[in-house]
Amino acid sequence: MPTSSVMNISGAWKYLAAWCVMLLVSIVNGAARDLTYGKYMSELAAHQLSTVTSVLSLGVVIWVFVRRYPPSSARHAVSIGLAWATLTVAFEFLFFHFIGGHSWAELLANYNIFEGRVWVVVLLWVAAAPYVFFRFRRPA
Repeated sequence: MPTSSVMNISGAWKYLAAWCVMLLVSIVNGAARDLTYGKYMSELAAHQLSTVTSVLSLGVVIWVFVRRYPPSSARHAVSIGLAWATLTVAFEFLFFHFIGGHSWAELLANYNIFEGRVWVVVLLWVAAAPYVFFRFRRPA
């Protein structure tokens, strides 16, 4: 097997591992919402605040990853972000529908920005952040 193929496979594992860390951070973020401030505010306000804390915490994870394993190019950074966003949407719909028992309509409702549902901001950030941090990184 050519060396470049091995590098691509090992690189893919790093990106998948980073996404798994982001998944764990997201679970902790949701648990923190449900166990703390979510009890004292409306569901919508808790959702919106949780979106902010998610963007910030995932930003830290992505920043650390991009510093530790810089993408080889801007295009590579964009590909990483799009893959992470795709994994996130797939996980959300598949896990929460088939395991969590939520209806498709209920899951789609989280994307209705006209109702104040700002979850899509997290997805856009996950998709864009690798490029943003790649573009504005300081040389080593």
